[in-house]
Amino acid sequence: MGALYVMIPAALILVALAIKIFFWAVDSGQYEDLDSPAHSILFDDDDPMHTAHMNKKDTAENPNDEQNNG
Repeated sequence: MGALYVMIPAALILVALAIKIFFWAVDSGQYEDLDSPAHSILFDDDDPMHTAHMNKKDTAENPNDEQNNG
């Protein structure tokens, strides 16, 4: 029974810490762009023509880009 007095507060502290880290990640933009990192692995780092690293604002400014034309 004595172990419950230690384990329950410890579990609550761990849950609170996990929630705090999750909200920090959301607020700092960790989940903003989930597609570009997955697509950027398909391109060479030295290729100046790939635009997978561009955000949506950049691609909207370049409508003549061949990747945007489909």
